[in-house]
Amino acid sequence: MKTTKPLVAIEASTSILCAAQSPPKAKKQMQAVLDQLQKLGGQSIASLMPEEVRKQPSPTDAVKALLQSQGKSLAAEPVASVKDQTIPGAGGEIPIRIYTPEGAGPFPVILYVHGGGWVIADLDTYDSSPRALANAAKAVVVSTHYRLAPEHPFPASHEDTFSAYKWVRENAGSFNGDQSRIVIAGDRAAGNMATAISLMAREQNLPMPVHQLLVYPVAGTDMNTPSFIKNANAGPLNKAMMEWFAKHELKKPQDKLDPRIDLANADLRGLPPTTIITAEIDPLRSGGRMLADKLKAAGVKVNYKNHDGVTHEFFGMGAVLDEAKEAVEFGARDLKNSFTTTEHQLVREK
Repeated sequence: MKTTKPLVAIEASTSILCAAQSPPKAKKQMQAVLDQLQKLGGQSIASLMPEEVRKQPSPTDAVKALLQSQGKSLAAEPVASVKDQTIPGAGGEIPIRIYTPEGAGPFPVILYVHGGGWVIADLDTYDSSPRALANAAKAVVVSTHYRLAPEHPFPASHEDTFSAYKWVRENAGSFNGDQSRIVIAGDRAAGNMATAISLMAREQNLPMPVHQLLVYPVAGTDMNTPSFIKNANAGPLNKAMMEWFAKHELKKPQDKLDPRIDLANADLRGLPPTTIITAEIDPLRSGGRMLADKLKAAGVKVNYKNHDGVTHEFFGMGAVLDEAKEAVEFGARDLKNSFTTTEHQLVREK
């Protein structure tokens, strides 16, 4: 069933709509994307099975539709090379995609984990962000997939992304990467998994990433935060959708308490310097702010920035959204600074 209402309430239940406040107003460019997503149709995911949701139109499709309506090219942002391959994981082969920027290298390395609530999306859905980061940070980006729930619930996704991190550390030289300058980046549920990678590396006495870039990360399981209340009926992500994702990923009651999921209550001491980016019109905004505060309290250097007037998923929309370009540049500056700091440390050690 298609809706004809503006994309601010397409997923929420009646009870949520009654209790929720109105989401903030989106900026003009952001609203244009939401309007395109609205035109593509799509059903409330709460009524669908995961395999059906995976066929639904995505914000990426909306960006392409908007570009087409404006008579602009649909070509992806160019990088020097793109290579698809698989690597071994805990549950079988893991698809990865390696994006290499122009230059001689060896390059710093960004392990990028794509979003999708642990249930949907793949390397193609999140192709724009790795390309933008490769060029902006002058780094090789290894974008990794992982097993999806509910077929493979928690902790399968976390195990796969940690396997990808260990593979990158062991094989950086094979793709012209610098093993000493590896950072981790992720958005949505992948922001959660990115932080969990650092936690697991610390627990296993492995070298941690030199920096974390977390874009509207899932920081825990509390869905009664101020931003969840304010954006309970927002789009393209709202409270009902987050409940649906959590239901499929977290099968056991104790999963909600696992520190790899409940980051806000985890021991965050000793984690790498972290950049956190959030969006105003996003249920996850308060969680991202809280995670920044928790990291700071644990002695971690944090750079936090919220972007007003944009929604969840804005980060990869640089082709049509100025705020996305600014966010990528903001994150890339911190990553480049971490690469330079690491180089200086290596020189001193020599």
